[in-house]
Amino acid sequence: MLNFLLETGIDSYYTIIGICIVVILSFVFNIISKKTNIPSVLLLIMLGLGIQYLLKWLDVPEANLFATLQVLGIIGLIMIVLEAALDLKLTREKAPLILKSLAVALIALIGSSFACAYIINYYLISDPFISLVYAIPLSIMSSAIIIPSVSGLVEHKKEFMIYESTFSDILGIMFFYFLIGTPEGSTAGQIAFDVTLNIIVTMVASFVISFALILIFQRLTTQVKLFLLIAILTLLYAIGKKLFQLSSLIIIMAFGLIINNYKIFFIGPFKKWIKDSAVDNILRELHFITLETAFVIRTFFFVVFGMTISLASLISFKVAFVSLCIILALYIVRYVCLKIFLWRDIIPQLYIAPRGLITILLFFAIPTSMQDENFEPGILLFTILISSLIMTYSLVVNKEKKAKLQSLETESEVESAVINEEVSKENELPPSEH
Repeated sequence: MLNFLLETGIDSYYTIIGICIVVILSFVFNIISKKTNIPSVLLLIMLGLGIQYLLKWLDVPEANLFATLQVLGIIGLIMIVLEAALDLKLTREKAPLILKSLAVALIALIGSSFACAYIINYYLISDPFISLVYAIPLSIMSSAIIIPSVSGLVEHKKEFMIYESTFSDILGIMFFYFLIGTPEGSTAGQIAFDVTLNIIVTMVASFVISFALILIFQRLTTQVKLFLLIAILTLLYAIGKKLFQLSSLIIIMAFGLIINNYKIFFIGPFKKWIKDSAVDNILRELHFITLETAFVIRTFFFVVFGMTISLASLISFKVAFVSLCIILALYIVRYVCLKIFLWRDIIPQLYIAPRGLITILLFFAIPTSMQDENFEPGILLFTILISSLIMTYSLVVNKEKKAKLQSLETESEVESAVINEEVSKENELPPSEH
């Protein structure tokens, strides 16, 4: 936000007032979202759009917000994945659910990427490889939108969506960065070897780092340590991504999973190294801080994104048509994947597939050498808005069905109680009165 303030020259006190109002409105939007199932993300984007036109009306100079958007997106991604990992309990009973969600996320990502790439290649970009680069961000589900939105689902469906959206984020980011980092002329075998080696190295590093951090931080007696822990995790993510081209989001997820399930990982001789009370205290406070931080970062990311939107890009038949083709392809691929792995129980999971933070973040991360002016940014916004609206409608319908079932169950219980009462009264009557 700093470059935005410097470029626009807005008074500091007005800026503070504006930031506070945005945070308060975001809190209100969360309440509205829980009551109506309308994703708070959509309301935040609309707020950002409103701020954009307000600043134009006040004749405030335009500023380059893309650098701010990218920083907010990276930090938001880290906090959202950490928040999700801290909510996931690993048990033997949940193994099939985790494997199914991983399989659906992986196959849907690959299938959607190639389906969208074909559409983009056919209508917009002549280069198939560049088309695939643009298609990957559109194929990644948004855990930033899904995780806060599925709290009303039954437990196994909620957990499936949390796992799947988190896996979709991680696998999609890995796929994207491998693609843009692939040297020209690389063979399929070389790419497969690089991908496999990268994943193995990252997973080994993730476990070693996670174990070390837990053992060190449980022994720190200072009260100010959790933001130090978050700073170290963020530093490791940035170094792993920028210097070593590792899939360092795995580090964040692994740490969250290990500390939240430390009794599973610290077994045998490692068990005596753990202080249960200290780790439980870190876990409780870390959960609280990540929840609050993710809320603030997510708020400003989507507001800033709304401030960068050009509505003129939406007024195009070609943009609308290509966007609808992409959305149709995404849901067809998702339907097939869910049918294979979940068989019948696919509602409302089928319709919970919004695009959001990662889609935007990766779109702005496409290297200049791979950017194509024939791709319309309006497609990005169309896909995000329509997929979010589809999710909203499905959640509202699901909520109404759930309320009806609960109402029927209550009525059935009342009727059963009345019948039982009448039967018991009849049984109490003397034989002559029967």
